[in-house]
Amino acid sequence: ADGYYEYTMAECVYSTSDYSDMVYLVSLSFNQIVDAQFNSSVGKFVGYTEEGVKYAENWNKDQAIIQQAKAQVDTCRHNAQILDSAVRDKTV
Repeated sequence: ADGYYEYTMAECVYSTSDYSDMVYLVSLSFNQIVDAQFNSSVGKFVGYTEEGVKYAENWNKDQAIIQQAKAQVDTCRHNAQILDSAVRDKTV
C-alpha cells in the first residue's frame, strides 16, 4: 500500500523485582525506521536519522520536554508495581 506510516512506541523495561533498573524508552519512527529515541538512562533524545537528529536537538533544548520524559520512569515504576502485584500475588 502506498502512503506513510508514523508511530511512537513507549516502553518500560526492567528485570529486577525492586524496579531499580527501570528504564523508560520512547521511540519515534517513520516507515519502520527509528528517527529518534528518548532513553531515561541517557537522559536525552538521540537522533538516528538526519531528521531525527534535528528533532532530538530541538527537544533536548526544551527543559520542560526533557523533565517530562525523565519523570515517565517514575510512572513506569508505579504501573509496573501495580501490574506485577496483580500477577505475583495470585495463587493457582
